Amino acid sequence: MEYDPAQDDHGLPFNPFKACVVPRPIGWISTTSVDGIDNLAPYSQFQMVTYDPAIVMFSANLTPDGRRKDTVVNVEDTGEFVWNMATHDLREAVNLSSTFVDSGVDEFEFTGLAKAPSVKVKPPRVADSPVHFECVHMHSLRLPGDSVMGTVDVVFGKVVRIHIADEAISAAGRLDYPKIRPLARLGYYDYTSVDSVFELKRPGESRHQLRGMEGKRDR
Repeated sequence: MEYDPAQDDHGLPFNPFKACVVPRPIGWISTTSVDGIDNLAPYSQFQMVTYDPAIVMFSANLTPDGRRKDTVVNVEDTGEFVWNMATHDLREAVNLSSTFVDSGVDEFEFTGLAKAPSVKVKPPRVADSPVHFECVHMHSLRLPGDSVMGTVDVVFGKVVRIHIADEAISAAGRLDYPKIRPLARLGYYDYTSVDSVFELKRPGESRHQLRGMEGKRDR
């Protein structure tokens, strides 16, 4: 089958576009408002942009009534946010933190999640999450949509501090994915988590390419 995404003429019970771009890491973003209220929300449109320097991005669609998400407002007002790794063990809290609540509600309290202090930024970290990126705002981009909710704010942040729980690191000095089981978004109401890993190395890679795959700075 084939279809025009602008016409939505796929003939299926659900639009398959987002279900084709999988799995997507979850941007579980914590922020603090100018009034000092902490906020926590998950965004499935999240990704690493580059590693030297470390930069991440997330995008947040407008609310049905055309307002920016509280996360975007807080980031642009304060210049700071934290990415918290969502895991299988935390899946219910991740889902609950997606609830639309008033901007005066602290989602940490709403979900019952404990806070951990950050080092370089004000927003707290999710204490039970195994990995955190403290970030400072670099740039925001507004992309117009074909509908109110289709309009999206794309937010870029530079990572200024990384936290990794000791128990999340294997004896080989790598993240132990099957142990921490990072959560990822699929399509529809579906999610998945990492529970198996295999390795592939591209043939004929140069030293520079190998260092890039390992996340090392080539300087």
